[in-house]
Amino acid sequence: MDIVTRDAHTISRRQISENALKVLYRLSKSGYKAYLVGGGVRDILLGMEPKDFDVVTNATPEEIKKLFRNSRLVGRRFRLAHIVFGRDVIEVATFRGHHGETDDKISKSNAEGRLLRDNVYGEIDEDAERRDFTINALYYDISDYSIHSYGGGIRDLDDRTIRLIGDPETRYREDPVRMLRAVRFATKLDMSIESKTAEPINALAPLLKDIPAARMYEEVLKLFFAGKAKANYDMMRDFGLFQPLFPQISALIKEQPNGNTAKMLNAVMTNTDLRVSQDKPVTPAFFYAALLWYPLKQRADDIALESGLSHYDAHVAAMGDVMEQQCRTISIPRRFSTPAKDIWQLQLRLERSQGTRAFKLLEHPKFRAAYDLLLLRGEAEGGNIGKIATWWKSFVEADETERSDIAKSSNKKGPSRNRNAHQRKRRRPKPKSDNSGSSEVKPTNKG
Repeated sequence: MDIVTRDAHTISRRQISENALKVLYRLSKSGYKAYLVGGGVRDILLGMEPKDFDVVTNATPEEIKKLFRNSRLVGRRFRLAHIVFGRDVIEVATFRGHHGETDDKISKSNAEGRLLRDNVYGEIDEDAERRDFTINALYYDISDYSIHSYGGGIRDLDDRTIRLIGDPETRYREDPVRMLRAVRFATKLDMSIESKTAEPINALAPLLKDIPAARMYEEVLKLFFAGKAKANYDMMRDFGLFQPLFPQISALIKEQPNGNTAKMLNAVMTNTDLRVSQDKPVTPAFFYAALLWYPLKQRADDIALESGLSHYDAHVAAMGDVMEQQCRTISIPRRFSTPAKDIWQLQLRLERSQGTRAFKLLEHPKFRAAYDLLLLRGEAEGGNIGKIATWWKSFVEADETERSDIAKSSNKKGPSRNRNAHQRKRRRPKPKSDNSGSSEVKPTNKG
């Protein structure tokens, strides 16, 4: 352990949030040890603005709760205290200790070595050894403003190296999400993953399948919604980490490495990063709708072939199948999965609504997201979808007078309208179409 005194580092209390300082000082004045730890220390030393300020102490969660009336205890796997200041939450953890002959009530792991419960308390040295990467084993001591660096954390910060503390395979088995964290820190901080830390990842990547889907949802947000989506996606592909999270997408890319699915993935990741850099909103509903579009299309084709359902009915049936399968690895909340299905359903209407019907579609609350997906499809596929996307682009970007002219012109010679008319002509001779289940189904707004 190295101690960097106040005069030898650049951290100032002005760079630490007022609420974090309140927590640190109250713990210290009450006789407890108190440190700012991890990302908050790391980011300040790198000249970045920290997103969170986490505190670690030798006070137990129950003692912390007694000390702060505005606190609540959370977590089963790791027992933590959240000190609430309005919308600002300071997370306070008790020093972790090493596992020994402990009771199952405080510590438990499964057959693969993954920690299921871990409420073993110890001292700061033990806590540092239990942290994942050396660059996160940095402790700012509020009592004398020094930094305690463990495992060469300061050196690795200077060398821009991501290094695990302890045996990499053991640490990944304890918590497979550490493999995703290694990737995320490498791209976020523009660092390289040390060779011993990187070596076991490909072999251990399948362990991610055992992580609860709800936890994985939060990890995906960190990976793809912070401005490094494309870099994280590329590195995850290299390490075999993308397939356990998105098996349907990975299967299609494996079949056609340069196909429409791969093109869509690259476009979505690049566009997401662009929107983040421009401070534009990004939403999981559109993200998952775009990523899963081609798995949905394939599943709809399979259902239509197997069951004889119409294209529309097969599309609707496939939406539930594809979303359900994705939620087995990443739990997508209904507030996002439902609008994602709306975006999918609107694709069919966009494909056949050139002309005056386009005006009504413009009023749909999910039109813009569906339109953006159509443009991505047009870039990936070209052909007829490319022509439809180009028509919609000209229609959306036109003024009111121009839109009327474009719509009227499309009513006469639009490619989608003519194609549908031809299909209707071919169906006319069929008797009893009302009872056959094969007549055209009008799209609805139901998800």
